[in-house]
Amino acid sequence: MDDIALFPSRTRLARRKTPFPKALHDFALDSGGFTELKKFGGWRISAEEYAAEVRRYRDQLGPERMLWAAPQDCMCEPWVIYGKNQHLDPRSDDYFHGTRELRGLGPHEPEQDLTTAVRIHQQLTVNNFLELIRIAPDLPFIPVLQGWTLADYFHCKRLYEEAGVDLTTYPVVGLGSVCRREDTDEIAEIVDALSSTGLRLHGFGVKTDGLGMYGDQLVSADSQAWSYGYRKRGIKLSQCTHRAKTCAYCLEGALDWYRRVKDAPPSWRQMTFDVGAAA
Repeated sequence: MDDIALFPSRTRLARRKTPFPKALHDFALDSGGFTELKKFGGWRISAEEYAAEVRRYRDQLGPERMLWAAPQDCMCEPWVIYGKNQHLDPRSDDYFHGTRELRGLGPHEPEQDLTTAVRIHQQLTVNNFLELIRIAPDLPFIPVLQGWTLADYFHCKRLYEEAGVDLTTYPVVGLGSVCRREDTDEIAEIVDALSSTGLRLHGFGVKTDGLGMYGDQLVSADSQAWSYGYRKRGIKLSQCTHRAKTCAYCLEGALDWYRRVKDAPPSWRQMTFDVGAAA
């Protein structure tokens, strides 16, 4: 397991109030942004509070172990922006709160078109990154590109450039709003276009089908699909003796997925994979 980098979510780490033991593996930190916007329509903590949390995780788990941390970015999928199945319990996988308040809309104001809404989410994403590196320059925050169309992602790239951020100098640049459409020709085109500019991309929520299409153009990727699949299909590996009915949260289950990915065709199996759940 020495070559495996983990990808824990701030959503889970924040639950622990006692000090963490030293990490045994390198890790990158997911901000839990998808969960925040999905359930609550925005971030419930400030950049200062988030930076303080990240510093705690880094210092307790080991500064030499933290590879990077995602910022408090804002996803741009239409269902995240406009909401979906709002009559359902917020704990449902199909519930999306929507981000009207985050985008400054009052209760009776008309909805914005998708491009306008995406531009607001992108500006919020860039602004947050700039604020985080200002208040916590010692922490390894990475920039994240958000968008919906190819033109959107290049617009987001320009926002960073106009703010004086050279994305090509970062070891990793996150690629957001990919999950649930990661195995489409559209995302393959976006990855190809952005990677050709010299960006070292991390794909958030990229499943194996997506990796098969463009994995060789990513530096790393994470996926919760293995956990979701085990849980939904009731899979428990024969070698596991834990009390849980499935291996959805099982180390052996995660490693089984990891080994299958690493044994995939050589065109993309050499990339660094993160075993963990991007919440």
